[in-house]
Amino acid sequence: MSGIPHDHYEPKTRGEKWVESRLPIIGLMYNTLMIPTPRNLNWWWIFGIVLAFCLVLQIVTGIVLAMHYTPHVDMAFASIEHIMRNVNGGHMLRYLHANGASLFFFAVYIHIFRGLFYGSYKSPREITWIIGMLIFLAMMATGFMGYVLPWGQMSFWGATVITGLFGAIPFIGEPIQTWLLGGPAVDNATLNRFFSLHYLLPFIIAALVVVHIWAFHTTGNNNPTGVEVRRGSKAEAEKDTLPFWPYFVIKDLFALGVIMIGFWAIVGFMPNFLGHPDNYMEANPLVTPAHIVPEWYFLPFYAILRAFTSEVWVVQFASFVTGGIIDAKFFGVLAMFGAIIVLALVPWLDTSSVRSGRYRPMFRWWFYLLIIDFMVLMWLGAMPAEEPYASYALIASAYWFAYFLIILPILGVLEKPTQPPATIEDDFDAHYGESAAAADAAPAE
Repeated sequence: MSGIPHDHYEPKTRGEKWVESRLPIIGLMYNTLMIPTPRNLNWWWIFGIVLAFCLVLQIVTGIVLAMHYTPHVDMAFASIEHIMRNVNGGHMLRYLHANGASLFFFAVYIHIFRGLFYGSYKSPREITWIIGMLIFLAMMATGFMGYVLPWGQMSFWGATVITGLFGAIPFIGEPIQTWLLGGPAVDNATLNRFFSLHYLLPFIIAALVVVHIWAFHTTGNNNPTGVEVRRGSKAEAEKDTLPFWPYFVIKDLFALGVIMIGFWAIVGFMPNFLGHPDNYMEANPLVTPAHIVPEWYFLPFYAILRAFTSEVWVVQFASFVTGGIIDAKFFGVLAMFGAIIVLALVPWLDTSSVRSGRYRPMFRWWFYLLIIDFMVLMWLGAMPAEEPYASYALIASAYWFAYFLIILPILGVLEKPTQPPATIEDDFDAHYGESAAAADAAPAE
């Protein structure tokens, strides 16, 4: 951790010195495991290891599934059934992969909202936050392309709807859509492209994760108080931090074990709970499903996409000003991607000098409302595009943008935060000081 005094790896044996002088991999592993970590991290910080587990799980199960999958429109659905019925353990591999994607997004949403509450995006961690948003975008692309591969009804029509969004972009939309599809419509070339990209993107995500970890190891980890680790001397830094191993590794592994109980319960007893039954019917371009629904983790942004219809005055105004270039479809695309862009811009939209939401009383209420708004958008994304759901989606979408573009900047001016503790040590002692002192004073058995 740059700037925080701590012990660095020193090779002792002749073999260690030989390796370290040629490839300092042992020192890198040691310094990563023994990195000083704020001692007051709470349970919201355990989802990093869950995300790491999910990434490894998706890559490993994905590679094995790819060995048995056939990316061709005439054989893709049958190859999935072959995996489910004939490959040894194939049904479990597929269920692990499908539900692993859901756990991946569940953990990343908690990871993002934790960062939003505790101000993990604030200086000097803006680049760490931006890299995290790039990982999130790559995850969404990977998840969407993976959903197409089974070549069921929802796979085919979901691909048709989502790729059609690119065609709404003025001037360049149709060439982009044609390139993405490999032709004028969703067909075999589309499936081949999506299979190739779905296989490639997880490795790009893994590379971005390495950069993401490198970034916050450089700036230091944020913590619930938002107060930085003291950097004056090693003694002061040790009062604010503990080595990542064994303290936080054991804590993270315990949390991962608890989460795995729920995960394996879903995989073992209700593996299709989060899926759609229409995807167990082979894709038929001549039969449109009554209601096209993406995976649950896309639903909030899908609701925002559908919220801005031609009847909405903002859409009408944008269409009038641009001479019809921005129509309802294109406005919906802009809104959907804009909902993610405002997330990426939050380091510059939040004007408060206090980092952690723990010491911002007004901010907390608006933030809790944002969480409720996100879950409402998720519910609305699964509802039909009709009243009253269309009006509800518009209101929920408006609050999402208002929170980032209006409420956060104004709160930084109007809000009177409470005083954070002077040091991480003070916060730790306030919560655990007496119990820690009692543990130290207890006689050894």
